Amino acid sequence: MTPRAKAQKSFGFFILFVKSIMKKQTKYIFVVGGVISGVGKGITSSSLGLILKNRGLKLTAIKIDPYINIDAGTMNPTEHGEVFVLKDGDETDQDMGNYERFLDINLTRINYMTTGRVYKTVIEKERNLEYKGKCVEVVPHIPLEVIKRIKEAGKDAKADIVVIEIGGTIGEYQNMLFLEAARMMKLSFPKDVIFVMVSYLPTPRKVGEMKTKPTQHAVRTLNASGIQPDILIARGDVNLDKKRKEKISLFCNMPIDRVISAPDVDSIYDIPLNFEKEKLSEKLCEILDVASKKPNAKAWKKWKKFAKYAHNGENIIKIAMVGKYFETGDFILSDSYLSIIEAIKYSSYAQNKKPVLTWLNSTDYSAGTGSSLSKEVAKNLGKLKNYDGIIIPGGFGSRGVEGNLNVIKFARENKIPYFGLCYGMQMMVIEYARNVLGLKDANTKEVNPNSKNLVIDVMESQKEILKKNSYGGSMRLGEYKAILRDNTIARGAYTQKEIAERHRHRYEVNPAFIGELEAKGLIFSGRSPDGHLMEIAELPQKKHPFFLGTQFHPEFLARPLSPHPLFTAFIKACVNKKK
Repeated sequence: MTPRAKAQKSFGFFILFVKSIMKKQTKYIFVVGGVISGVGKGITSSSLGLILKNRGLKLTAIKIDPYINIDAGTMNPTEHGEVFVLKDGDETDQDMGNYERFLDINLTRINYMTTGRVYKTVIEKERNLEYKGKCVEVVPHIPLEVIKRIKEAGKDAKADIVVIEIGGTIGEYQNMLFLEAARMMKLSFPKDVIFVMVSYLPTPRKVGEMKTKPTQHAVRTLNASGIQPDILIARGDVNLDKKRKEKISLFCNMPIDRVISAPDVDSIYDIPLNFEKEKLSEKLCEILDVASKKPNAKAWKKWKKFAKYAHNGENIIKIAMVGKYFETGDFILSDSYLSIIEAIKYSSYAQNKKPVLTWLNSTDYSAGTGSSLSKEVAKNLGKLKNYDGIIIPGGFGSRGVEGNLNVIKFARENKIPYFGLCYGMQMMVIEYARNVLGLKDANTKEVNPNSKNLVIDVMESQKEILKKNSYGGSMRLGEYKAILRDNTIARGAYTQKEIAERHRHRYEVNPAFIGELEAKGLIFSGRSPDGHLMEIAELPQKKHPFFLGTQFHPEFLARPLSPHPLFTAFIKACVNKKK
């Protein structure tokens, strides 16, 4: 057999293999980005899912991260954004949170993949002789593993449509193999796979004209990978005019009505509404040849009502977010706490309030404690009275700890609503132990393992893990149940006795100190079913309007149309303080 004949035979087997792992009734939308990073692929993917779901179609979503990291758990939040934890404990990219919030679904690890995760699986299969002695190559075996995972996610969700966001920007080396997988899927099932490109059209200030050339080059680069976009989402400062649409249509080889204008908006929740103004869901269904219902008017009305609250210019409440993952060079990256920000919005909008968030660096409150506070720190603390509520979110390490403790003490003594999340609850317990119990060296083992009063200690299950330096994916992760105590803020917020929330931590309240803490008035209103782990700590409302912390991350379960009850209780307390 000639080399050419061998190649043709091999290609024929490849087509049969791809067809064997796909079913034609499932459709696939790949979302890719052009020109710049951070162009809005995640929000676009979420919005596409929402408008198609609103037509009665069943959706699921996948994020592909082009990193060698196995998951997002070891990535720096100021570089990559927050780590979003799924119900099954997978540590993922923040866009997974966008998918869950917009589509109001719970995703699992099958919906998230990284380069490292895919390569690891292929290498393990090779070691287990699952390739039956074949030479295992980057192409086609890596793309085929990607295709297999995409197929499994669609099957698991029984989805009509799978939306797949390929991370990175067109032209980067890192995402080439994922584009190759997408191309192979398109080749095998041309009618079931489409591509949506989200590209940026700059308007240089000195030029004063929106430029299409960078997008033209991005499309050409995508073409070089064997892919032609079916829809182009044109991101820019302003609406795309007819002339620019005509240019993109001509030079990017697509009908003009498939060039969708996506100008900057004040609220991301306006984006699905803007897409539907251009009948995008109808066009997507037409291209995919999907039978769908008309948009659900009732559901759409609810979304419009929710989105309208984002434009509420009055009824403001001021929230201080005190943390240490804000600064990236000369810029502020609020993405480190994205889910918290959105959870605050949902609960505020439900109370017809507009939250105004201020980022405060915990290190600005760190010079001295108690009577030895520096004048500058004392002045900074005094300014906290201008806020209606204070939140200290999750975090790791010792930087800014003393500042956090000073802020919490000030909030407690001045009756400012305080909400501590994960690390924020641990800091709250330490502050109470120091300033109410009188244990001046009270600390967490994470910061000072030599303290005589470790009120926050490493979890028993984590001790061997830490000895082995096995950090990736080894924390207490995912959903766990808790039992609530009657006649508490937590019980009143949730209304039910048993709850289930998502966790991400290694440390816990030391059981040896629980009796002393409770004797001095701190209430542990949520505990694990076996009573060992303290999940929620609070002060009674007769002592403080809202002084509460959670060991879990309630922000991961907040949704636009169903705000989280604890965030809502916090916002109500903020509103009352303002009154």
